[in-house]
Amino acid sequence: MNKRIKSLALGGAVAGLLSFGLVGCSSDGGDVTLTLATVNNGQMKDMEGLKGEFEAANPGIKVNFQVMEEGDLRAAVTSDVANAAGQYDIVTIGAYEVPQWGANGWLTDLTADLADEAYDVGDILPPVRDALSVDGKQYAVPFYGESSILMYNKEILDKAGVKMPNKPTWQQVAAAAKKVNSAETAGICLRGKPGWGDLFAPLTTVVQTFGGTWYDMNWNAKVNAPEFVQAVTFYKDLLDSAGQKDPVSYSFNECLTALKTGKVAMWYDASVAASMLEADDSPVKGKMGYAHAPVVKTKESGWLWSWNLAVPANTQNKEAAIKFIKWATSKEYHQLVGTKLGWSLVPPGARTSTYAIPEYNAAASAYAPITLEVMSAVNPKQPGVNPQPWVGIQYVAIPEFQDVGNQVAQLVADAIAGRTSVKEALDKGQAIAQAAGDAQK
Repeated sequence: MNKRIKSLALGGAVAGLLSFGLVGCSSDGGDVTLTLATVNNGQMKDMEGLKGEFEAANPGIKVNFQVMEEGDLRAAVTSDVANAAGQYDIVTIGAYEVPQWGANGWLTDLTADLADEAYDVGDILPPVRDALSVDGKQYAVPFYGESSILMYNKEILDKAGVKMPNKPTWQQVAAAAKKVNSAETAGICLRGKPGWGDLFAPLTTVVQTFGGTWYDMNWNAKVNAPEFVQAVTFYKDLLDSAGQKDPVSYSFNECLTALKTGKVAMWYDASVAASMLEADDSPVKGKMGYAHAPVVKTKESGWLWSWNLAVPANTQNKEAAIKFIKWATSKEYHQLVGTKLGWSLVPPGARTSTYAIPEYNAAASAYAPITLEVMSAVNPKQPGVNPQPWVGIQYVAIPEFQDVGNQVAQLVADAIAGRTSVKEALDKGQAIAQAAGDAQK
């Protein structure tokens, strides 16, 4: 095991299913129970709620979901897959992990299994599919794709006389947040929960548009460079002046709830949240506005991400696992979600054909166009002002970044909570980041 790997190891649906050959007992031999590790969000909970459709069509296969918070999921799945422990037959992983783990031989090569005409792998959005492939081999399938956008309650902003442009600057967003901020309703919700996939998902995009970066082209860490410090200071000051109380306890789900219940007026986060805000049972359905991710020095600053289903290379139930992930990412699954749960809940940003469904376009008219706009406009090769030696927006595509990002996120969370200064936090973070940078030289 090389140093990087060792570091990571430590640190009308039935008809469609018939077309995939999914009906009948597993050919793996007898009855099979698949264990699927996934993240605790609405789209994945919908998949769990609909798994009975798959099980009914495949009486020899049961699927057991293990749903975890994002940080817990990353830790559990990384340890299991890197150490070939075999606890999971299907794992939910991000665009960050797929190419690295595929190249390491930790994931099943799905290329041949996805080649059948019924599945139509070419329908997957090209930027998303490319992110899941290494040397022409595809190692995961996207359940949904996303960028990041600004979401705001139009009624609250209108009442305060605030008009949000389609492409706002962070200064405009901060001014709006302060104007609408009150004892009952915070101006904006931003993630503060420690974790590279929690706090630093949005914060890294803020750093980039302020002109900062994690590393320069020679892998010199830039965590305590002026632009990085300015961005983190801005983020903290915005939370202090117009953000939600106790921000270090907030990530995606907490901000989603706060915006739905009127406790905050705005939220900058994953575009997939819009489908939940516009769901039939959402109290803010039809009240929301959506804008591009706020910028400072760049033209765009949204991220590019997908949550994907992959099959660990060492699973004993490979064929059954592949059947399930093809079902859960198929065109027929999208139709199933639309007819059973509502068209606004169809997983976005994964398949081109989704955006040709009239019912989906009608239900998602408030956010589908802007999601595609941002996903098409961002540049993963150079999301910030300066070039970078990796491809990726809200993460650094090296195995060590999970640990680096988590440690620096805890330091920044301490600064957000007032337990230390931003400067002190980032000076400590610089040393942590540089150690990982040196390993790349």
